[in-house]
Amino acid sequence: MASTMQAIAYTNYGGPEMTEAMSLPIPKPGAGEILVRVAAGGLNPVDKLQRVGTFKAFLPYTFPAIAGNEFSGVVTQLGDGVTRFAVGDAVVCRVEKTAMRAFAEYTTMPADICAKAPTSIPLTEAAGLPLAALTSQQCLDLLDVKAGDRLLITGGAGGVGQFAIQLAKLRGAHVSTTASDAGKPYVLKAGADEVINYHTTKLVDLPDKFDKVLDAAGGEDALASDVVPSLKRGGRIVSIAGPPSPGCFDQLLSWWMRPIINLVLWAKSRTFLNAAAALGVEYQFLFMMPDGDQLAKLVSLVDNGKLVVNMDSQFKLADFKQAFERLESGRSKGKIVVEFAGAQ
Repeated sequence: MASTMQAIAYTNYGGPEMTEAMSLPIPKPGAGEILVRVAAGGLNPVDKLQRVGTFKAFLPYTFPAIAGNEFSGVVTQLGDGVTRFAVGDAVVCRVEKTAMRAFAEYTTMPADICAKAPTSIPLTEAAGLPLAALTSQQCLDLLDVKAGDRLLITGGAGGVGQFAIQLAKLRGAHVSTTASDAGKPYVLKAGADEVINYHTTKLVDLPDKFDKVLDAAGGEDALASDVVPSLKRGGRIVSIAGPPSPGCFDQLLSWWMRPIINLVLWAKSRTFLNAAAALGVEYQFLFMMPDGDQLAKLVSLVDNGKLVVNMDSQFKLADFKQAFERLESGRSKGKIVVEFAGAQ
């Protein structure tokens, strides 16, 4: 094995010009870790947030920092104590929240947050599963979505939205989603019962109110003026795109940082939270966490034909800039992936 690898890394916080391809040392797995030859990495909106420094107050990076939050690949080496996988296993992973490092020809990762890859789809497609599917599952769990619920998913044509529609239908919920005319075919394919064109229809004007909302679109003004009033009293919103709520980052913070960060979050979101509470609506922001066991269950759904990874586009490593441009255009209708050395 060579001693160096190609990786996509951020050289500092800032714009797209801070993203470069560079040669870096191949890492070695520590205890409980696996070394993976990466087949492909999936792009997500959080990639831009990390690059511009949205989370640097409590998740600072040392540069150059290898980018990327999800990947697929093949195990090439086991660290001490790893029994979950064997060399040669194909795996998928949503990386740790305290690091990135998915966008490289090789990466090390704790074995317990990885899962064996689906066998029914190519590894390049499998790279688009972990982050959005886990996020969707954890949102639905937090909302306690069940059969008969009237669920609204905002931004249904995005990566999280398309997984959330499929997973909510498996639970027996009635799923409405917002989408443009361009996104309508994708959400219908995912199984949405009702498609609401957000360009022409206000949610608050609809005759029937919703029990629960999974918000993947964000926009504090739209949430306050349209989404919250569309819920029944006692309804709940879980968002991945709206204002962060106090407590949502506690799993990542030292005990002494929690009161400081939560006070800042409350100061920034209190007007919205108070307005929602006045209408009898509970709001929570979800900062999803990696989970190898939960990911393995999602992989099983893929292999059983119950969950589909919808692809938008695939790019070679040499074309990574176009992949990031596609992500930041906001026009993708599915997963964007970059292929690395392990893609065959």
